[in-house]
Amino acid sequence: MNVLWRTILQLWLSRRRLRREGTVAPLSVGRIRLTTLPTDLDVMGHMNNGRYLSLFDLGRFDLLMRTGMWDLLRARGWYPVVANSTISYRKSLNLWQRFDLESRVIAADDRAVYLEHRAVVGGEIYARMVVRARFVKRSGGVLAIAELLQAIGQDPAEVPAPEEWMTRWADDVALPSTKAPAPSVWE
Repeated sequence: MNVLWRTILQLWLSRRRLRREGTVAPLSVGRIRLTTLPTDLDVMGHMNNGRYLSLFDLGRFDLLMRTGMWDLLRARGWYPVVANSTISYRKSLNLWQRFDLESRVIAADDRAVYLEHRAVVGGEIYARMVVRARFVKRSGGVLAIAELLQAIGQDPAEVPAPEEWMTRWADDVALPSTKAPAPSVWE
């Protein structure tokens, strides 16, 4: 984890906001304010494309904390893992530039939750990422999304189904199951 200190700080800030403001609805938009730091830059002088992925983790952590899911997941031995992600870049974020990281659950199916993250400056999207996340049990196995939604008190009917392109994308980029072979063979 290459943003460890920022992650620790964000978890603390999110816990503090949770205590002050109470929980937010699972389908609400989470917003945190970030600044592009020197350690975020690549040799071209703008935010490194890979750094967006690490910073968007902070948005997911904030949502997990402020919806109350963080404590629930820890108590039950469940944790999220990113199964797939795709990102599009529109404008560069430069040194010391402040931006809002917006995060929201946008869909769910029986196996995964889909989230959208945006880097936003002055109301304008600079980058957008869609993430497909699954939840696994420390005791082994994958958590059914219906069980997760029931545990957090979210009516499954209120959670949109993934758009057709999301399902097709997830299928198209899927790797074999962890129990199946996945040899690295170049053709």
